[in-house]
Amino acid sequence: MSGDRVLMSTPDVGQVEEDYVVAAMRSGWIAPLGPDVDAFEQEMSARIGVQHAVALSSGTAALHLGLLGLGVGPGDIVVTSTMTFAATANAVMYTGATPYFIDCDPETGNMDPGLLRSGLVELKAAGTPAKVVLPVDLLGKAVDYTTISQICAEFETTLLCDAAESLGATHGGQAAGSFGVASAFSFNGNKIMTTSGGGMLLTDDRAMADNARYLATQARQPVVHYEHVDVGYNYRLSNLLAALGRAQLTRLDEMIAQRRQWRDEYRQFFRQVPGIEIFGGEDAEDNCWLTSIVVDPDLAPMTAEKLREQLNVANIETRPLWKPMHLQPIFEGKPALVNGSSEMLFDRGLTLPSGSAMSRDSMNRVLAALSDALGVR
Repeated sequence: MSGDRVLMSTPDVGQVEEDYVVAAMRSGWIAPLGPDVDAFEQEMSARIGVQHAVALSSGTAALHLGLLGLGVGPGDIVVTSTMTFAATANAVMYTGATPYFIDCDPETGNMDPGLLRSGLVELKAAGTPAKVVLPVDLLGKAVDYTTISQICAEFETTLLCDAAESLGATHGGQAAGSFGVASAFSFNGNKIMTTSGGGMLLTDDRAMADNARYLATQARQPVVHYEHVDVGYNYRLSNLLAALGRAQLTRLDEMIAQRRQWRDEYRQFFRQVPGIEIFGGEDAEDNCWLTSIVVDPDLAPMTAEKLREQLNVANIETRPLWKPMHLQPIFEGKPALVNGSSEMLFDRGLTLPSGSAMSRDSMNRVLAALSDALGVR
């Protein structure tokens, strides 16, 4: 191995973030909530174009509260993407509802609208219609909300959006996070922008936002003593982390631009390599959060797994695309409608270092290691 390990997506923080956090500390608002939380919510809602934003401890918390706000509970079915991180399905499980997994379009990895329609038809015919449809914007590409919104309206099913990975992306010129009855963002450390840990629920429904705030602060009643008539959660974002988020939001566009530059360089490189393509198709409206490749084992010089092993020897972090939820042991036996696309992408996909904090030297190291492994000169 040579040099420090090149990681896939480290937090991109600097002087601006330090200034915001120090100012928050000096203000005395160290405990959870405070003026930076209020300002962060206002700035995010303005950026996305929705009326309300609720700053929370994680994207998972945002999904959980969004589902609870829609009345999801035991006996209900939530139709969601199989090609995603476990947090999406976990949030469904927290409510006691059953996730129903839908496979993806092989080009984008996002929920296949045709399969969604088939699944909703099947559920309705069985007398167990879906309570909510919860698609996931994979790796910063918004799902086909035009079609999926129409399908949800046709089946009178509520659309809740997992936009954890797509802050800054758009669909048809409309911001990710503004579709459906509500959307959830994640500000985890590896996301396009970060609050270290954190998330947000965005909605135009004031009652839903108010309910999320209520449940996220342990469902405390507005009395002097501690009074509780509902089960609540400790889900609110701290003022210090909100200050970090506000700083990151001022730099969001430049961070997206840097990730797009890395993607363009990868795209140019892999034009020389048979059997390897940049994953996701056309990306004009993506935020380019992470750049992944799909390796055709019949045409490429090596498999995705072999390439991952060789890059690891060069001290470069990579990771397969998400293992589909319907293949996860914890969700064994849960209903699913699959066509093999997500399993193919898991087998052939590989995510490369693509963070906005990655240096020019690190990118050059990655490209050199790829050249050595694939025999590109």
